[in-house]
Amino acid sequence: MTGHRPLYALTALLLAAGALAAPQAASQAASHPASAADHPRPPSRYADVLDLHGTPTAALPGDDKDNNPVTVFADRGAWHAYALPEKGDRAAYGGFTGPLYIAQEYPWWLSTSFSRIRLSEGGHTLDLAAGGTPRFTSLPGLLRQSYDLGRGLRLTLELRFATDRSALVRAELRNTGTATRTLHAGWTGSLLRPKDAPMRDAPSLTATPTGVGVDFARVRKEWDYLTDGTERFEITHKEPVRTTLDGDTYRTAATAPVTLAPGRSHRFDWTESYTFTAAERTREAHRARQVLAAPSAEAAAADERWRRYVRDVTRGVPADRRRMAVKSLETLVTNRRSAAGKIKHDGITPSISYKWFTGGLWAWDTWKQAVGTARFDPRLAQSQIRSMFDWQIRPDSRTRPQDAGMIPDAIFYNDPARGGGNWNERNSKPPLAAWAVWEVYRRSGDTAFLREMYPKLAAYQDWWYRNRDHDHNGLAEYGATVDPANDSPEQRRLAAAWESGMDNAPRYDAALGTSVVANRAADGTLLGYSLAQESVDLNAYLAADQGYLARIAAVVGHGRDARRWKEKSAATHALVRKTMYDPADGWFHDTALGTGKPLTARGRGIEGAIPLWTGTASAAQARTVRARLTDPGEFATGVPFPTVAKSSPYFSPTAYWRGPVWLDQAYFALGGLRRYGYGKDADALTDRLLAHASGLSGNGPIMENYDPVSGAPLNSPHFSWSAASLLPMLTGDEAPAG
Repeated sequence: MTGHRPLYALTALLLAAGALAAPQAASQAASHPASAADHPRPPSRYADVLDLHGTPTAALPGDDKDNNPVTVFADRGAWHAYALPEKGDRAAYGGFTGPLYIAQEYPWWLSTSFSRIRLSEGGHTLDLAAGGTPRFTSLPGLLRQSYDLGRGLRLTLELRFATDRSALVRAELRNTGTATRTLHAGWTGSLLRPKDAPMRDAPSLTATPTGVGVDFARVRKEWDYLTDGTERFEITHKEPVRTTLDGDTYRTAATAPVTLAPGRSHRFDWTESYTFTAAERTREAHRARQVLAAPSAEAAAADERWRRYVRDVTRGVPADRRRMAVKSLETLVTNRRSAAGKIKHDGITPSISYKWFTGGLWAWDTWKQAVGTARFDPRLAQSQIRSMFDWQIRPDSRTRPQDAGMIPDAIFYNDPARGGGNWNERNSKPPLAAWAVWEVYRRSGDTAFLREMYPKLAAYQDWWYRNRDHDHNGLAEYGATVDPANDSPEQRRLAAAWESGMDNAPRYDAALGTSVVANRAADGTLLGYSLAQESVDLNAYLAADQGYLARIAAVVGHGRDARRWKEKSAATHALVRKTMYDPADGWFHDTALGTGKPLTARGRGIEGAIPLWTGTASAAQARTVRARLTDPGEFATGVPFPTVAKSSPYFSPTAYWRGPVWLDQAYFALGGLRRYGYGKDADALTDRLLAHASGLSGNGPIMENYDPVSGAPLNSPHFSWSAASLLPMLTGDEAPAG
């Protein structure tokens, strides 16, 4: 995907969660008349675009591939998330699954259902399913549960996110019967503890005047659990409550009963907040009070925001594809993480559902995700781009001044100074940043953003040619930095493959002759390392980004720079067109450093289609590339655009970058076909992809990649760049580069 994928053994423990009827209280709470808005709403056309039902069986989420099988919902960049109970799981009724919380970089379940409402009348606990099977529904921006308690009593639970640290939960009791009812409300939940020390004793319950809290001990287990001892999960009720603890179980009771005359209803409101630091906790306590002071207004604002989101992502999308668009939207929003730790601006992680992708941001993921996100939230798209440029290497860097201008591969909550093992500066990622900035500008019209980003983008371009053009011929190579982890030729080759983003593609196999060379400045200073091959996708991307820099420079008033970048772009396009196309097989290839000979023996990879997307290819070259892209024996497989041609001896339909279909590469290929006038081919291949990629047309997750032959889902579910790439594919407006 986006770099290294460490593999570690997982352990899990099945823990039981208790349930308790709410105790009676002494005084009487107010109720209000039911309004038209209180009545059941018709089902939304976008209900349950993803299956968000499930209950964890252990604190550590994940199957044997480190994927969490329970799909969750989050919003506003919160670092905790929820799901819906399964129908028939009566022990979970009355609460939302979870929460799933992120221990800085890793996801864990706090509980099977930490806050379950319990109702009693006349000393007897009410059966939430007395009137039939409850309805559990996910809608854009909220989770909803509807219960018929019998004898004209109904309960509706709704969960939305009010801030980047707090969810707002609303429980409405409505009396549609003929008799007055007096009810007592309470809540209960239990911790779902991790199995192993030191994580086992990390969470602990504490009673508060307004509800219940969970404090976390300091744990620094690099590959599993990271807390500082300042984290806090806290439930704050609007109405007076009292809480008691019993080991890992708590009980909260409303201090006043609720009396409901016929036609009356009553709402209980509370927030569920997850914070990392004492300062965040103080700030969030104030914000929670504000939310609870006007919960209806908060809910209405959230609903309106999501209506705008849905409107924007479905604009121009055929009716039969709109649920896919909303599924993409929900995937991207759930994967959003707000600024925390060393992440200074909101960004979008690759997947909250895969352990190693939960707490960090990657560079080229970010560029692609920002382009998709700009369709419904340009400000979030800008924030994502800033989140990576916050860590652009500066000339005054104490550790790597030779890399001034470089964007690190991946940043996480913890940097190396805090023991951040996932943070990666061993390599960068393909240069698509200027394209992303321009596409975001097209949606926002924000010229100030262009002025802000222009010098940073220029510095990134300069780094590529200073540190990755070994023979200074104007064609760059993927490579590796001067980094303690790059301590051998093999590790440097590996880092260089990561820099391409196509980690284990055949063109980077050591067995096929891939090696690295050192790059030095004129004074002999070691600058880094390059592969002994010039990569076609890299140089096409560079040419495109130079074209975008010319546009950006022109908009911000740097006319001389605009002309220089335009000339540079034309020269780079010409070099790729002249040296990297092999007329014998009608495809673009990497070329050997020094000789410039195309490396055709390594087979055809999807990177050879990039020169169509960037506008690099001549019309004649595009015709032969189009022939390969539409050939069922090459790239027009059951799910089109495998990363390696089906005819290649190295084709393997399930081996990461050696055959599976990635939606970002499909996006590039489709955009390239459209650019050169092959729109009918692009339409037909899009239809095939959407129909045959498993789960896209149902309520399954959007996957990291797909088997090109069977269409089976592969690797990480709920994958962000797949969702971002899918949005323009649904309308056939893949934006060609350059």
